[in-house]
Amino acid sequence: MKNLLQTNTGRLRIIGFLEGTSLLILLFIAMPMKYIFAMPFLTRPVGTIHGALFLLFIFNTISVGVEQNWRFKDTTWKVLLACIIPFGTFYIDSKILSKINN
Repeated sequence: MKNLLQTNTGRLRIIGFLEGTSLLILLFIAMPMKYIFAMPFLTRPVGTIHGALFLLFIFNTISVGVEQNWRFKDTTWKVLLACIIPFGTFYIDSKILSKINN
């Protein structure tokens, strides 16, 4: 874990994990609690955390893309799209980000 913090790609992987987890918590815990059980107390804090992680993921993806000389139409768009799709960041981590050597 300490090695991940030393590179931009490692930090992107950590942020991707946190962002993906926050999206799943928002979609599968906070939103059902709000709309099914009328208990909206989790949506605001989880939504705020997810929004901040989402923005960090976007900015770090662009930073890593520039650093790694990714072509937008080949790699960058896939990584950016991953943060919108549930479980997407986990998939991109295993298929693209874990294979980058720094």
